[in-house]
Amino acid sequence: MHIIEPGVVAYTPISQALLFQIEHAGRTCYKSTSPQTLEGAEKFVRNLIKRGHEAMVEHAFVTLVFVNDRGVSHEEVRHRIASYAQESTRYCNYSKDKFDGQITYIDLHGGMQLDPVVSKLPKEVFDLIYEEWIEACMSAERHYYRMIELGATPQIARSVLNNSTKTEIVVTMNVREWRHFFKLRCAPDAHPQMRQVALQALQLFRDGCPVLVEDISY
Repeated sequence: MHIIEPGVVAYTPISQALLFQIEHAGRTCYKSTSPQTLEGAEKFVRNLIKRGHEAMVEHAFVTLVFVNDRGVSHEEVRHRIASYAQESTRYCNYSKDKFDGQITYIDLHGGMQLDPVVSKLPKEVFDLIYEEWIEACMSAERHYYRMIELGATPQIARSVLNNSTKTEIVVTMNVREWRHFFKLRCAPDAHPQMRQVALQALQLFRDGCPVLVEDISY
């Protein structure tokens, strides 16, 4: 069994070049022209967002790669204005060498720390809950490999894998939908493990092109 932290990486650049794409689209509506400068593009896009004219930010797309558990992935794919490519438990045989002959799980510890109830439990209780999770993951791995050994296909054996099983999912959205994603998934009442990766994704935008998300305060 292998336990890893969740994470997010940018597959396409998140840069200020996105602002020029949006500005060009927006100025087409009015046939207005202006020499393209970074300062001008920032001001233009900031005004679009402030006025709620977010149809224009749909003209810029960003692709992120999430590594999280399968439970979280079920929430990610609820966003309909998006394209997805996800690691398949139907076709991936985790007994093979390319998976190091072990199931990889996303660590629950970080999610427990963000959970408003679990995080306030006494440490000894918190630790006992985490130990139960470890035991459940080990049990699922054992039964999975036993089923494969007996001749089950991966698509049958996967039935014993739990929601903590690691999955990699490629997500492409336009910037307007990413903004919607952040407003929902970074909120304090979002699922704690969903919030873990959503906040990481939001930080990628803040680092690369902050104007696009500067009004989102999570």
